[in-house]
Amino acid sequence: MSEHGPVSDQESIYDDTDEGKGVVRIAVVAALGGFLFGYDSAVINGAVSAVEDEFNAASAALGFAVASALLGAAAGAMIAGRIADRLGRLAVMKIAAVLFLLSAIVTGLAPNLSILVLGRIIGGVGVGMASVIAPAYIAEIAPARIRGRLASLQQLAIVTGIFISLLIDFLLARAAGGSGETLGAGLEAWRWMFLAMAVPAVIYGALAFSIPESPRFLIAAHRIADAKVILSKLLGPTRIDAKIEKIRLSMERETKPSWADLRTPAGKVATIVWVGLALSVFQQFVGINVIFYYSNILWEAVGFDEEQAFTITVISATINVLTTLIAIATVDKFGRKPLLIIGSIGMTVTLATMAYIFGTANVVDGSPVLEGAEGPIALVAANLFVVAFGMSWGPVVWVLLGEMFPNRMRAAALGLAAAAQWVANWLITVSFPSLRDISLSLAYGLYAAFALLSLLFVLKFIEETKGKQLEDMRG
Repeated sequence: MSEHGPVSDQESIYDDTDEGKGVVRIAVVAALGGFLFGYDSAVINGAVSAVEDEFNAASAALGFAVASALLGAAAGAMIAGRIADRLGRLAVMKIAAVLFLLSAIVTGLAPNLSILVLGRIIGGVGVGMASVIAPAYIAEIAPARIRGRLASLQQLAIVTGIFISLLIDFLLARAAGGSGETLGAGLEAWRWMFLAMAVPAVIYGALAFSIPESPRFLIAAHRIADAKVILSKLLGPTRIDAKIEKIRLSMERETKPSWADLRTPAGKVATIVWVGLALSVFQQFVGINVIFYYSNILWEAVGFDEEQAFTITVISATINVLTTLIAIATVDKFGRKPLLIIGSIGMTVTLATMAYIFGTANVVDGSPVLEGAEGPIALVAANLFVVAFGMSWGPVVWVLLGEMFPNRMRAAALGLAAAAQWVANWLITVSFPSLRDISLSLAYGLYAAFALLSLLFVLKFIEETKGKQLEDMRG
């Protein structure tokens, strides 16, 4: 028996049946959107220096080019919920796959910085849509007792996509003798970094045709017979009619889904929506994506050469993958809130350490130079920061966003929260080059302050959702 009541018959069969294995396969396919999300987000890292040289970009223009995908992601997240409620969850996945493919081609063959930015925005829309639909879909098809583990597959896919993109960047740059050097077909290595995304985009789109529609969407669309068939395959035939009726009652409405669902009867935005927005903003304001978007030029700025910087970045991405596995193994055992608390403490300490190291380092030509033990300490702190984030705020925020909202508002609220996350990501990403020019210590000091505030926020506002049925969530 769980702390929230007895586990249903449908849930108890999960681990031992072919139907249960089917749930895992379906969740893995849905999470592939996260792989493209991670790949598209991080691929720019290895190309930043070459793009800067190729198009003679100033710091502000470079920052915008890197962050432009995030503007598209905010837009994609905003529209994903409405498309998912009108056309279905699978339609969003297929549209996202097409956008990823277009982005790979446009960015890889861009003749100037403006076209590169356009390609990044197209890919960003796909990223935003994938960031909404994967956690929503997985939450809607997963039994409550292992929902956290399956929802964490989204973050595992994201960090795997980040790792693969950075590894491909490293291998292509090494093969060409530099990211700006010609590698094949008359194209520079950095262009192949973008073009390589076409392969997983096609795979994701094809696999989206192999999984069933969300039964909760089907029930909302009054396609009860179709929903019954899918739920029977996913959870077994026991008490399916009762389960469908409970879902139907939680989603019953006289109007079509809209932004009005985010409000209370009194007309105010529901508290749970504000909590979701704050979770999304804090996840980005700790500066995690500075590590994955700018780590190469960051480490080069403090004295490492390009190959060393690539190696450090790949190591950080590997650590990110491994620590996400920790979250998958523990999120349904220890709960969401304890992991967030531990992560906030770890991030605060490690970011403050980096701020101190950069703040006390000798400055040469306007940049800090790490000497003696300063370099290893900064590297250890940066990677421990990745550990703290990877086992907590990285996956757990996506788990919570997929499950914390009531059925009637899930897609819309998740879309709004994801859009806020991308706007926050954009603010951090576009501001870093300028902050770097002022002081790396200032940048990491700000991120440390937000990590501390995230701890206070979790302690006061986050409620545990472990083991709760989606139909029991209240706005």
